Amino acid sequence: MITLHHCVSARSFRPLWMLEELGIPYDLKMMPFPPRALARSFLEINPLGTVPAMVDGTVRMTESSAICQYLAARFSPGKLDVGVDELAFGAYLNYLHFGEATLTFPQTLVLRYLHFETGERRQPQVAHDYGKWFLARLRTLEPLLAEQAFLCAHRFTAADVSVGYALLLAQHLGLDQQFTPSVRAYWERLQARPAYRRAMVAQNGAAISQGVPTIPSPDIRPEELA
Repeated sequence: MITLHHCVSARSFRPLWMLEELGIPYDLKMMPFPPRALARSFLEINPLGTVPAMVDGTVRMTESSAICQYLAARFSPGKLDVGVDELAFGAYLNYLHFGEATLTFPQTLVLRYLHFETGERRQPQVAHDYGKWFLARLRTLEPLLAEQAFLCAHRFTAADVSVGYALLLAQHLGLDQQFTPSVRAYWERLQARPAYRRAMVAQNGAAISQGVPTIPSPDIRPEELA
C-alpha cells in the first residue's frame, strides 16, 4: 500500500488529491508543520524534512508534481496521464510543472515575508510584489480556460491537480479575490470534483484522529523559512 506523509494544505495535497482521483488505497500519515522541527523522526524518511514524502514499495519520492506524474502514469494511463503519443503530451508536462515552478514558488515568498517572518524581517513589500508576480503568471491561463474546461488533452489530468493546488494556496493567502473570470470558474470546477472533496475530508479526518492541528499551513522549502 502507498504511504503518503502530509501536512494540512501543504504541497502534499497534490498527491493526496491524486490518490482520491485514482481510488486506490493509501495510508495517510499526518505531520505537524514544519515536520523537520516538530517531528524530527520524519528526517529518517525524508532528510529534507519537507512534505510530501511518498513510499510505494521500494519507490521513495518527495516532489509533489513528480509524484502526480508517477501516479498518473502508473495507475491511470490515458486518463489522468497523457501519453507520449498524444498531441497534448508536451502541454501536459508543461502545465504539470507550471503549477509548481511558476505558480507555487512565488506564493512561498508571500508566506515567508507576510506570515512566517516577524519584526524587522517581515517584508510586506516583498510579499506584495511576489503576489503580483503570481497573479501575472496565472493570468496567462485566462484565454486558454475561456475556451476549454481543463488545461490539456480535453480532459482532467494530473496537470490540473498541480495547478489546482496553486489555486488552493492562493485561496489560503487571499489572492483568489483577484482571479480572472475563467480562472475563477476553473477553480470552482476543480473544487466541485468528488475526489477533491474526499481529499479535504481525508486530510481533516486524519489530522484530527492523529492529533495534528487542522489549521492550513502550506509547506515551504527549508531555505525559505529561517
